[in-house]
Amino acid sequence: MTTAVIVDAIRTPSGRGKLGGALSGENPVDLLATVLRSLVSRNDLDPAIIDDVIGGCVTQSGQQAVNVTRNAVLAAGFPESVPATTIDRQCGSSQQAAHFAAQSVMAGVNDVVIAGGVELMSSHPIGQATLGQSTMSPLLRERYPEGLVNQGISAELIAARWRLERDDLDAFAAVSHARAALADFSSEILPIGDLRRDETIRPGTTADGLSGLPPAFFDEEIAAQFPEIAWRVTAGNSSPLTDGASAVLIMSEERAAALGLTPRARFHSFAVVGSDPIEMLTGIIPATHRVLERSGIQLNQLDSVEVNEAFASVALAWLREFPVDPAIVNPRGGAIALGHALGSSGTRLLTTLVNQLETTGGRYGLQVMCEGGGMANATLIERLA
Repeated sequence: MTTAVIVDAIRTPSGRGKLGGALSGENPVDLLATVLRSLVSRNDLDPAIIDDVIGGCVTQSGQQAVNVTRNAVLAAGFPESVPATTIDRQCGSSQQAAHFAAQSVMAGVNDVVIAGGVELMSSHPIGQATLGQSTMSPLLRERYPEGLVNQGISAELIAARWRLERDDLDAFAAVSHARAALADFSSEILPIGDLRRDETIRPGTTADGLSGLPPAFFDEEIAAQFPEIAWRVTAGNSSPLTDGASAVLIMSEERAAALGLTPRARFHSFAVVGSDPIEMLTGIIPATHRVLERSGIQLNQLDSVEVNEAFASVALAWLREFPVDPAIVNPRGGAIALGHALGSSGTRLLTTLVNQLETTGGRYGLQVMCEGGGMANATLIERLA
């Protein structure tokens, strides 16, 4: 089977996903186009040789509608012959895009593919695509008569199940900001205008400072339905609304060699799972088990792990299940500090993971992402350069 390698990976800084955020005035098409153009330019690559561009985006409405990835390819000035598609696996959309891209290379279908994603949550908030309509169909309601819940409630259910106290969540969030504030992201960030660093990082954040924030998702009806919830999830121990884009250049090992490019890492193994859509965010646990079983790699062989911090309770539940050194999990901080620009987050985490392995000289890196609707992706990579 052909080996799929990562030649390069870049991302924009994370912008606050609200009016007045540093990227809120950007058009998502042009933001992704800027990343695509830079990825090609810095590798002196003729874009005509790209077989496909696969992008992730969750809220595919407004400026992000009608195949935002194809529009970005055209806006980037790539030849019209370069195709593109946009996929939605919720928070894991661009991670799934990377899977599809790498798998197409491994199958011998493509030689050069870009995977990436974009999300401007400042102008395309969660729920915009539904136009206020419920997604609960009659048949879905028949299976789940009490209805489904939002991810904040799922995060609360996870905190209750794993007996995570409010202090645990706030302390984890403070560490995320502290690690991100100390990290050097210069090798992975493409400056956008005057923005050169992640706008979402809050240096000096403390658990004590977060302790005064109120619960973000309290609902009386939900409280009656789930009396086990202690209402510990706040804006401070959750990922913020974020704007951003990212992309990864993926090739066959043979094509990279022919082009004189040095691969930075290779895709080792993949996994995707479904999980309970009520608890929703726990799929990262079976996904981790599956990718390790398929790869033959043991936990103690992992040098760095990226667990998407949609909520502190999600990452802490993963840590409760897997006995690894917490120091290797999100060592540069996670989404609580670095933001969670939904469609971009998968390849953003992958970009950070590749750079962390290179910085530390680590060999194996694992990335796991919880996803809306009860799903999760896991990606195992091996550093080469």
